[in-house]
Amino acid sequence: MAGFTQKLDVAETTRMQQEVGRALAAFQAIAAEAKGERTINVVAEPDAGPLARTLVRLRHDVIIIGRAAAIPLPEEFAKRLGLPLARLTECTSKYLHGSASALDSRRAPPPLKPMEDALAAYNLEIAALRGEGLTRTLSIAGAEQLFTLGFALEQIKHHLVDLERCVQEWARPSPDGGDLLGR
Repeated sequence: MAGFTQKLDVAETTRMQQEVGRALAAFQAIAAEAKGERTINVVAEPDAGPLARTLVRLRHDVIIIGRAAAIPLPEEFAKRLGLPLARLTECTSKYLHGSASALDSRRAPPPLKPMEDALAAYNLEIAALRGEGLTRTLSIAGAEQLFTLGFALEQIKHHLVDLERCVQEWARPSPDGGDLLGR
């Protein structure tokens, strides 16, 4: 989310989004194939469909955030939101990587709380900016950019909750009979 404080390399952003799109298309093909295999397999395996749909939603969230980040925020907003956005980026990235690792090893998802806490800190700073009346100084385009970002961040949080559920469904039970979260 560095684009909010500095100009983004549009070509690099486009390349990354295309790469994610190709990986997602490959996963969807694998999920469709697995669905056919599940119907003839005696062993119960989780349905890959919900995971595929959640990944599509997360991709759309990232695209929306990328579009909102194409233009740097006004200086005062960039200064005040830079650290909360950097922390949110770090926590979200760590959660996504941890979820990928958990899926690969069929273990429980990582904790989502650090991302939720980072989003709460961002929202507190937005509330402070509003309380100080600084949002009234924004142009229509600036207000739209800030609203779009807020909406996309809330959406990504909801979709990460869905991802958490999907990863949990793919986790293998622990040997003691409970799940990997100790329940």
